[in-house]
Amino acid sequence: MNAKEILAFITGVGIVPVVRARSAGDALQAVEAIHNGGVLAAEITMTVPGAVRVLEKLADRFGGAMVLGAGTVLDAETARACMLAGAEFFVTPSLRVATIEMVKRYGKVVCPGALTPTEVLTAWEAGADVVKIFPCGNVGGAKYIKALKGPFPQIEMIPTGGVNLETAGDFLKAGACAVAVGGELVDAQAMREGRFDAIEERARQYLAAVAKARAEMKAC
Repeated sequence: MNAKEILAFITGVGIVPVVRARSAGDALQAVEAIHNGGVLAAEITMTVPGAVRVLEKLADRFGGAMVLGAGTVLDAETARACMLAGAEFFVTPSLRVATIEMVKRYGKVVCPGALTPTEVLTAWEAGADVVKIFPCGNVGGAKYIKALKGPFPQIEMIPTGGVNLETAGDFLKAGACAVAVGGELVDAQAMREGRFDAIEERARQYLAAVAKARAEMKAC
């Protein structure tokens, strides 16, 4: 897929589970549960032990059935390694133009982290397909997305931080094209206890929350 198709797919799903795990095995099982729950996108953070290899295994396992991304990408070299492993989108915690340029060189989707209006605009002007607003929950949540979309209606945004089952719909209604969810979906305790079925069920609940919000938006 090209960048436009990848972003359209992510937007269609509406939710990006952020997978942070203490082991490669837990990460693999978590993504399996996410897939079984019907969410066909997942972000593997570089904090997962052997993250690049995990991406390779997931790409082999799911092929075109899921869109896989690399998260917590700190530099262009890491982005390239993840790309070769099968990642289709790349999420950074901060704004680094060199990383944006690397991803765009190969026609994939880059979602750099930004918070202030200046950072958001800088990211977009540097070529970002969508801007990750982080940490969104600490600065007003959905209200902050709505405030940013006022002057920047042309910039696609995905909030991270403060997104849960109760707030996901509010973020979408405020103008986010999708939401990213970490521990509220990929629960660390559930992984420790081997309860991956709980992650699967939570994935279904988030899909339902996204569908409900979008139906309400259409009805307005």
